[in-house]
Amino acid sequence: MIDLHTHSNASDGILSGAGLVKHAAAHNVKILALTDHDTVDGLAEAENSAKNEGISFIPGVELNIDWPTGEFHLLGLGLKTISPQMERILKNLQNDRDNRNREIISKMRAAGFDVNIEEILKMSGTKCLGRPHFAAYMVEKKIVKTRQQAFDKYLAKNAPWYVDRKGADLDEAVAAIKSCGAFPVMAHPLSIYVSFGKIRPVLEDLKARGIMGLEAYHPGARIGECKRLVELANDLGFLVTAGSDYHGETVRADRRIGHTCGGYKIEEEMCRDFLEALKNSR
Repeated sequence: MIDLHTHSNASDGILSGAGLVKHAAAHNVKILALTDHDTVDGLAEAENSAKNEGISFIPGVELNIDWPTGEFHLLGLGLKTISPQMERILKNLQNDRDNRNREIISKMRAAGFDVNIEEILKMSGTKCLGRPHFAAYMVEKKIVKTRQQAFDKYLAKNAPWYVDRKGADLDEAVAAIKSCGAFPVMAHPLSIYVSFGKIRPVLEDLKARGIMGLEAYHPGARIGECKRLVELANDLGFLVTAGSDYHGETVRADRRIGHTCGGYKIEEEMCRDFLEALKNSR
C-alpha cells in the first residue's frame, strides 16, 4: 500500500513524524508522504524514521490557498529543498494562523471562557495551532463532549467562534512548490464546492496555471465521485494521486492510513503515473 496525504503533530495530526512512520509500517504502507498543513517542521524526523522502517518517504506540504468558494488546499509532493519562496509563503501562512488563533481566543473570552493560548499550545505539542487543537482543548475543559460538537457548535463556518483564514496566492504557491523541485497537486478537489457540471473549466484553468496533479482518491468523496475525478484527470492531463488524509483515529476514526474513499486500500497502481514522474524527477 501507499499513502500520499498524511499529517503529523507538526500540524494537526496526533502522531509524531516518527510515530506516523511506524504506524504506516505496521499497516504495510510502503510509500508514504507527509503533508502537514503550512509547515515542513515534521519532515526531517519522519524521513529519518522512514529509513529505519524501510519505507520510501516523500517529503510534502499542504498549503492553504486563497479561493472564493469552499476550501482550496494545494499539496506539494516530493520536496527536494525548501526554497526562499516556500519559506516566505510558510511564514506568511503561519502569521495569519497566529492572528486567527488570537481572534478565536478573544471570541472565547468574550463568551465568558477563561482561555489561555499558552495552555493550548502546551497541550497540543505543536507550534502550528489550528481549530482541531481548539476542539481538543474544549473537550479537555469539558466545554463540549466531543471534537465534532466543538466544530458544530462553535468553530465551524457561521458558528460564533469561527474566524476566516487568508490563504496563499495560488500562482505564488504553485511557483514555490516547483522551486522546491516538487509537484503541485490539488488536494480533495471537491472541497472547493464546484459541481461536476461546472468543474471542468475550473480544472482546465488550474492546469494552465501549473497544477500538475489531482488527488482524485480521497476519503471525503464517494467512490463514484473519485472515479469521475480520475476520468477528468486523465482527460485533462493531470497526474492522479490518492491519500487517506490521515490525522489519527482520535481525530477522524473513519480515516485509516493507507486507505481512501470507500475504505479501499491505496495501491501503487492507482498512482502509477505520478510515482513514475516522481521517480524520473529525482
